[in-house]
Amino acid sequence: MSQPDSEPTQWHARRERGHTALIRLMVFLSLRVGRRISRLLLTPISLYFLLFVPAARRASRDFLHQVYGRPPRLGEIYRHFHAFASTIHDRVFFLSGRFDAFEIEVEGGEQFEPPESAILVGAHFGSFDVLRAMGRVERDLSISMMMYPENAQKIQRVLAAINPERARDIIPLGQIDSMLEASARLDQGELIGMLADRSLGGDPMGTRPFLGRPAGFAVGPFRMAAILRQRLLLMAGIYLGDNRYRIHFEPLADFREVPRRERSMAVEAAMDRYVERLEVLVRDHPDNWFNFFDFWAGARDDPGRETNLQGNVSPTSDSDESPSTKASPKE
Repeated sequence: MSQPDSEPTQWHARRERGHTALIRLMVFLSLRVGRRISRLLLTPISLYFLLFVPAARRASRDFLHQVYGRPPRLGEIYRHFHAFASTIHDRVFFLSGRFDAFEIEVEGGEQFEPPESAILVGAHFGSFDVLRAMGRVERDLSISMMMYPENAQKIQRVLAAINPERARDIIPLGQIDSMLEASARLDQGELIGMLADRSLGGDPMGTRPFLGRPAGFAVGPFRMAAILRQRLLLMAGIYLGDNRYRIHFEPLADFREVPRRERSMAVEAAMDRYVERLEVLVRDHPDNWFNFFDFWAGARDDPGRETNLQGNVSPTSDSDESPSTKASPKE
């Protein structure tokens, strides 16, 4: 079933849903009555999206069809929405520091022994906020996220009210000093997280096969790791149901010792590995995929749009220009 022309197919064109007052009420109730009781509200919320948000329902159906190789059942689409609602709800507790409400396991934690800086690249898959449980509690790691400040502003404002310190963890993309700020934090041994499954129009993209169809992925995180000569790790906070999460890390590339002449090839290889490993995780945990739009539309509408890693402004070219002379990367 094709999507009506009147409906936007790109994530940045979607109207943000939810009233701020209703979100604040949800936050208040969650913190007042606790996680288990307030989770009862997730059922009507999930049903609302299933029944009254056709664009999101269509996107979930098409994605699950791609994963399962068959049309998904209505209950599977509902479960997809419920998983998304669960991670948004749990964000309230993660930001409040209430980690004891969860069972969290860590895969790949040895990547931070000893603790040292790295760029973490993920996707809108699972929960980024669960990473704070490891970053703030288990290993005393500081994690900052580079993101578009326009994304989900209503929810961001409410969550900032829960924990004002969270504002420090966000580095806005698209600003002149974005790269400089990220570089400074990396020099202090911090971790910088970016998401490579979305980008605004005009940003450099690389097309890769994903779940059997060409899809576009942002080049920015990989270029940034190359120019700043950092380790690059895949990150994912996988929701396993109820109160269980799995934090997953695995190495994608290490640009600290890559010669300048090899950076372009190293970036391409890192993107290949990222998409391959992301697909494995998505197939294993499809309910954690939270891109509720036509994810393949960009590559389909512009199939010739490929990454140009040899351009004069590419941070992966054979150049030693300072990050201050480069355009900031975007997720």
